[in-house]
Amino acid sequence: MKSITKRAISALSATSVVAVAAAYKIPEQSINSMSLGGAYVAHTNGADSAYYNPAAMIFLPDKRFVEGGLTLAHLPSITYRSNPQFNGETKVENIPIPFLHYVSKSMGDFRWGFSITSPAGLKKRWDTPFQKLFAQEFSLENIELSPSFGYKISDNLAIGGGIRLLYSRGKVYSDGGAIAPIKRQMKGDTTEFGYNLALLFKPTDEINLAATYRSNINIKEKGKANLFFFGAAKQYGADVTVPLPAALNLAISKSWNNRFTLEFNYERTYWSKYKNLDFNYDEAVQNPFLLSAFDAPLPRDWKDTDTFRIGATYKLNESFTAMAAFAIDETPVPSRTIGFELPDSDAKIVSAGFRYKQSENLSFGAAVLYDIKKSRTIAPNVAENSIIKNGGTFDDGGALLFTVGVTYEY
Repeated sequence: MKSITKRAISALSATSVVAVAAAYKIPEQSINSMSLGGAYVAHTNGADSAYYNPAAMIFLPDKRFVEGGLTLAHLPSITYRSNPQFNGETKVENIPIPFLHYVSKSMGDFRWGFSITSPAGLKKRWDTPFQKLFAQEFSLENIELSPSFGYKISDNLAIGGGIRLLYSRGKVYSDGGAIAPIKRQMKGDTTEFGYNLALLFKPTDEINLAATYRSNINIKEKGKANLFFFGAAKQYGADVTVPLPAALNLAISKSWNNRFTLEFNYERTYWSKYKNLDFNYDEAVQNPFLLSAFDAPLPRDWKDTDTFRIGATYKLNESFTAMAAFAIDETPVPSRTIGFELPDSDAKIVSAGFRYKQSENLSFGAAVLYDIKKSRTIAPNVAENSIIKNGGTFDDGGALLFTVGVTYEY
């Protein structure tokens, strides 16, 4: 069952939602971050600094900041085309993703904050016969509580960090139907810990240099698995471990006349921690068909990836701020180990949004992000999956995200 969560987590992006980053990460967790496509590490200027760069909290005005909001991730169908008998498509998904950020007032050279986010997730459901055998449903839900702090070293240099407390749950259903008399139903959950580090250096009033690091979290899902053979079920205690990978962000921002800002962000995500997907059961699986289908370790051998983002912020007047961004995102999934639970591909990301300051204390905003997945063709005899091994093409997919939120300063 744990195995199911692991796969699920390994595929969103969000936001797929996964739509916002390769595989299953969801980096956009606020109005500004969604508007700027994640190019929001050096020039963070609100309550979401607690999440994106805790060191930046030091340079905020000395008052409290709160931001809350909701993202709706729309995941269109992914289609698979091969020999007609193997064709299929996923169901359309609409996934709500809430977020909350808070930054305290200054306490001497210290400042603290916290964030509640959903940094990764997945939902993929296939109804077509051959795809259902592998992934009738792979889903993952998680929530992260991230208390953080910032410390002022000098007037232009600050450091920060925090703890990541992650709760995750997921499920994996597979159904052989008329193809094979086997089926599995797995569910599990877990609580895990990690950390984050941050630095912000301001060589001038208009230039920010930033670096952040989020640690790897090995998500070990534990739960129950029901394995069926010709309708007869046996229940096992089960677990599976999947990484939520470490990520390094390096960013620079430049502002002009306190009105226009450009930020360039480079992110390295260490997906190579994901070596295999291995289901473990509390007792040996005796049936050879179930053993082969559900107990054999599945190699993944993902690769580390690079993401490049550029975002622009323009302050039209004291009330209205517009933002837009573009990003190029690599997939970590090699053709050899691609599967129906996460048929990921390289992507281009475009986004835009705005903030409107209604009063001295209250503002609101909205953003939209479009994750455009590249069509991916797998040549025959490349993939290890027994269906994809025949060769085929994954089309469509991607994601469309809408975010609305409110900020209060006091």
